[in-house]
Amino acid sequence: MIEKLLPGKYHSGETWSRSIVKTISYRLIILILDFVSIYLFTGQIKVAFGFMVVSNIYTTIGYFFHERIWDKIKWGKLKPN
Repeated sequence: MIEKLLPGKYHSGETWSRSIVKTISYRLIILILDFVSIYLFTGQIKVAFGFMVVSNIYTTIGYFFHERIWDKIKWGKLKPN
C-alpha cells in the first residue's frame, strides 16, 4: 500500500527531491519558531531546545506524508490543458 502513496514521481510532476527540500525548509522555519515560543514561555533554553528537537522529529515525518497523500487527492486541482 505505501508504494502507491510514494511512487518516484507525483502525477502533478513533483519529485521526491522537491518534497524533501520543501520539508526541510519548512521544518527549519518551524524549528526556529518552536524554540523562540517555548523559550519566551519558559525562559529556559534547555526546555526550549528539548521540545524543539523532539517535536520536530515526528512532525517532520508527518508533514512529508501529509504532502504526499494530499498530492494524490484530485479534488481542487486544475486539469492540465
